Amino acid sequence: MKKHLILTGILSLVAGSAYAQSSTVNGAAGGAVTGAIVGGPVGAAVGGVVGAVAGTAIDPPPPTVVTYVRDLPEPEEQVVVKEKLAVGQPLPSSVVVKTVPDNPKYAYAVVNKQRVIIEPSSRKVIQVID
Repeated sequence: MKKHLILTGILSLVAGSAYAQSSTVNGAAGGAVTGAIVGGPVGAAVGGVVGAVAGTAIDPPPPTVVTYVRDLPEPEEQVVVKEKLAVGQPLPSSVVVKTVPDNPKYAYAVVNKQRVIIEPSSRKVIQVID
């Protein structure tokens, strides 16, 4: 009976999160369901926390943003940093980023001859375009 109540509660949470706009909520709900299936009530709790953390990541940029950044002309000045560019890592504050005009949720820069799409508030790299 206890497992049935927990599963019912989790399914309700998942159904309610379908209307939520937050990736964190969706990540928590999905993680809780997966954790419950694998590890029961304890797995649901752990899965919910892990899912919430994973859900805070910004959504991948839409194809229009990728195309915009990829098709920009080569900048006149080259920006070089010692740090390796990696998804999830912030750009150094010395790098100037520019907002994508039609989608201010994303910004971009050309660093070490690589085009990168960035989440503006955290300056974290979302995608490196090859």
